[in-house]
Amino acid sequence: MSKVFVNIGLSLDGYMAPEGMTMENPEYKNWGEKWGALMAWLLKQQYMRENLQLGLGGETGPVNDMVRHTFERTGANIMGKRMFDQGEVSWPEEAPFHAPVYVLTHEKREPWVRPGGTTFYFINAGPERALALAREAAGSRDIRISGGADVIQQYLNLGVVDELEIALAPVFFGGGRRLFENLNEPGPQFRIDTILNGSAATHLRYVRQ
Repeated sequence: MSKVFVNIGLSLDGYMAPEGMTMENPEYKNWGEKWGALMAWLLKQQYMRENLQLGLGGETGPVNDMVRHTFERTGANIMGKRMFDQGEVSWPEEAPFHAPVYVLTHEKREPWVRPGGTTFYFINAGPERALALAREAAGSRDIRISGGADVIQQYLNLGVVDELEIALAPVFFGGGRRLFENLNEPGPQFRIDTILNGSAATHLRYVRQ
């Protein structure tokens, strides 16, 4: 059976995104520098450099293999409108998902088809409907909840997240969007599955008990 998993980067003080992170406000509190520090480990990996069309080269090894596995296991993605808005202006024409992406939004919009197998579908009927569509599209592969924090919290509160994969980077944001807020009591229960130490992040994987 397919799994629902979260795969994100996180600062040491618990933030997924720095304060004021919008493409319209690039200078606000140096959010770009903070975000770059958080995700530097990923952009160094050979697989991700190829996927984002950043050129040849990059690191190989266990972390690169982990990144490759994440994309290969994913049959559908779910994200929020804020994350989509950021990516729409920054992803290459061949968006890096290569699978259906379901965007939670109040905006009505026709599907946006990109080269390379990515199609964005805009879902107005809530997180449960987006998950049902993602499950159908993914088949035997898994569903990735990509972000942002509020979307992840919604799925944690629904009790449907099977795995948490967190790349914990040694950076501090001091403010922004926290990952673990607004959770129902009692919170979801996970156990540690694996820990992979990289040069710029520690990769933690938790599975639901």
